[in-house]
Amino acid sequence: MAVGGGFVSDGPGRLRASPLVKFALALSGAERPAACVLHTATGDDPSRYTASYAALSGVGAQVSHLTLFPMPNHDDARALLLAQDLVWVGGGSSANLMAVWRRHGLDEVMREAWEAGVVLAGSSAGALCWFESGTTDSFGPELVPFKDGIGLIGGSYCPHYDSEARRRPTYHRLVGDATLAPGWGCDDGAALHFVGTELAEVVADRRGVTGWRVERAADGQVRETSLDVREVG
Repeated sequence: MAVGGGFVSDGPGRLRASPLVKFALALSGAERPAACVLHTATGDDPSRYTASYAALSGVGAQVSHLTLFPMPNHDDARALLLAQDLVWVGGGSSANLMAVWRRHGLDEVMREAWEAGVVLAGSSAGALCWFESGTTDSFGPELVPFKDGIGLIGGSYCPHYDSEARRRPTYHRLVGDATLAPGWGCDDGAALHFVGTELAEVVADRRGVTGWRVERAADGQVRETSLDVREVG
């Protein structure tokens, strides 16, 4: 699942699980799903783990986490991730996330978990990482193309499609000039649910948000298509 949003602020230092997070947990089919959280993209900020534990525990998940800074907190990261029903990846720097994951071999472990049926989900950088490419501000305030995703899903991805003014036009330009392959945009509050490599549906936690298919026509013009969406509560 590529999620626009996920956890919702519930006051200073507190988060609660949005309907999109609950939907991701339900996809596992487990009564008390095992959920592992990774906040590699923010350097394993301890406060994010504390808030994530509280939010996920509050909706019945059995929560664990995997940190890589300053060293892994588990001797066998592969065994940990393969034992999960859901792996949730937080936002931050896509470039730093993938650089650290590749150094520790987690890109291959994530692919193995995906093939084993573990639900993989996340927001922002934690959504972009599953695709081949997308847009990122990992290198500074200007959005630039990013082509180092794991590539479980072919094509490109643009998070924050409706909430950051530069995201949509930048993505259109990069798809239009063939810098990025055609792909998907996701409004905050919506999520793209893939089964294997195929888009199964778009779900949203409120009205007025959705996912988008963005393609390049033969003449170089960009065609944007709003996708059907199902609201989940």
